[in-house]
Amino acid sequence: MSIVMNKGQALAENYPQPEFFSLGVNYWPRSRAMYWWKDYDGEEVREDFIRLAEYECRIVRIFLQWEDFQPRPDWIAAVALNHLVDAADAAVGAGVKLMPTLFCGHMSGVNWFPGWMLEAGGVQRFPVFCGGRLDNRYQVRNFYNDVRAIQAQVLQCREVARALKGHPGIWGYDLGNESSNCVIPPHREAARVWLETMVGELKVQSGGLPVILGMHAEDLEEDRNLWPQDAARYCDFLCMHGYPFYLDWVEDELDARVLPFLGAVTRWLGQKPVLFQEFGITGRPLLPPFYESGEEGRFKTPLWSEETGAFYYRRALNLLHKEGMIGAMAWCYGDYHPELWSRPPLDVAPHERHFGLFRYDGSPKVAALAWQDFVGETGLQLTEGTEDKPWLEGEEREQFYQEPRDNLQRMYRRYLEYSENRG
Repeated sequence: MSIVMNKGQALAENYPQPEFFSLGVNYWPRSRAMYWWKDYDGEEVREDFIRLAEYECRIVRIFLQWEDFQPRPDWIAAVALNHLVDAADAAVGAGVKLMPTLFCGHMSGVNWFPGWMLEAGGVQRFPVFCGGRLDNRYQVRNFYNDVRAIQAQVLQCREVARALKGHPGIWGYDLGNESSNCVIPPHREAARVWLETMVGELKVQSGGLPVILGMHAEDLEEDRNLWPQDAARYCDFLCMHGYPFYLDWVEDELDARVLPFLGAVTRWLGQKPVLFQEFGITGRPLLPPFYESGEEGRFKTPLWSEETGAFYYRRALNLLHKEGMIGAMAWCYGDYHPELWSRPPLDVAPHERHFGLFRYDGSPKVAALAWQDFVGETGLQLTEGTEDKPWLEGEEREQFYQEPRDNLQRMYRRYLEYSENRG
């Protein structure tokens, strides 16, 4: 399935590079979370987008739940497309642009898939949500080389891009969220063919809008057969996600320096600009219900104070900007309403309830002010980053994935030494 390969690659190479540092946010509605396409509320979406624009978040990354948009491999649900178009209309009204993420896919510790994308298998790292419940008995079909899955993905690209073609509320398209947490390509060539096919279809149907791929730190820690070098052949920009408290080789759980480091390594590997598409911090709730003493011990991360969250965001934004990233996007828009806490993924990953820039009632956390302050301080002018990178001396891009984790740790030690010496 390579009928539009060269077209997709040529358009990616020719797409104009950004002129300003982009600020954005990853979005799920506070009261509906991953269920918003099933229970869509256009008024809530409009209020949320207006609020985000007020706090300088101008790109809103949304996620197309695969089961909601493509319940059958040969059919895209018209009702979901209509809701998507309405969300795009809401974006225009608020002065923001949407980044739809297709094939979703992995989200907040759960893999969300329609039944036709599953097959019998052993226990998986992440539970699968399908048909209204979690189930560990199934594994995801390898959508990088499964013919039926590839045909279905091409259909999703075509119908979504056609429904939104020419819409002023669309920034571009994302081909997935941390997709290697769902399934790993059998080999690099399968990943390249998949990228070529999907990027090419989206480019043709959208009129050439940018296409990216939401990669994360584990794609650097391990060889998952999809390298930044490969993504860079077809995508307009590269993306990276990073959270220091998830990385066991980072000593300080809130070491914001690891974010520009991960971005710089991604840029070095792929030789293309990088959007830091996800970073954030969990916060201790200031609204009831509150947790009893010791209850937070079962959380995957601590819950930090709002003041700590604001400090972390301010430092991260400035470091990412200084390192030459083309933008930064918060994870995520809002804390989720307690009525959702008993439903996946918030029941199995309770820390995910509290990543928001806004509380579950819509009021801003202190961290939300960091975004306004950052715009006032920088004017969103891009920086080139420093050309002097001694911490990369002697490193070979094509040898990085021979021992990626060891290489990453060694390079980070050198990066910190260089940063401290530079001041």
